[in-house]
Amino acid sequence: GGIAIINNNKLEVLDFNFNGWGLKYPANFDNLITTKLFQQNVFNGKVKYNNQLNFTLEGGSIESNGDDIILTNTQCLCSDNRNGWMTKSEIEWTLQTTLGAEKVLWLNYGYLAGDDTNSHIDTLARFVNKDTIIYVQCTDPSDEHYIELLKMETELKTLTDKKGNKFNLIPLPMASPVYAKDGHRLPATYANFTIINNAVLVPTYNSPLDEIAIDIIAGCFPSREIIGIDCQILIQQHGSLHCVTMQYPKGTYHE
Repeated sequence: GGIAIINNNKLEVLDFNFNGWGLKYPANFDNLITTKLFQQNVFNGKVKYNNQLNFTLEGGSIESNGDDIILTNTQCLCSDNRNGWMTKSEIEWTLQTTLGAEKVLWLNYGYLAGDDTNSHIDTLARFVNKDTIIYVQCTDPSDEHYIELLKMETELKTLTDKKGNKFNLIPLPMASPVYAKDGHRLPATYANFTIINNAVLVPTYNSPLDEIAIDIIAGCFPSREIIGIDCQILIQQHGSLHCVTMQYPKGTYHE
């Protein structure tokens, strides 16, 4: 689906190219979804269509603080099979001009075993407000993620907002290992929550860590209901709640 922005107080849906997470899967029909939605007038004629199909971008690869800052990483957006013909500076300029970002924050570290998205940021670090980032922290030195996520945490501590202030950082527990039927580890993460009008939906994995993660996220969203959603089946497809949703303002489409 397209990515929604507010431009001059009007809603636009940007239709970026989707190529199956870096040419890993056939995606020719998937790439037509946004165009088809507009052809079927799903948005009631209230939304502007903005063609950006010359740039490959997935919703899970960017995170916004709602105050003109985009958080992303080099592993995904700079991968050869997405926008390999562009330099990092050109990619950053594209994010600024299409999404209205004044500042783009880049991470170079962070991954989850079993992930097939080249480290989508929505599985690793998320804004909960304009000043605060919640992120996956691994505290077990024997876990394969320990070094990589420690480096990501170090990078997060260096990031600053438009005024040069560092962000408040809140760690989430590393989810207990979840495995596919063939035995490989899946990218289970509590960072893949999704925010809806009056609530936050949080992925759970039938683990004692679920309640800890829910309590941490509840502290970040005191005015919203926090609802845990069992994602043991969903994660078998290598994604969770934010991965399978796209957010649009209420009232812009057919109810």
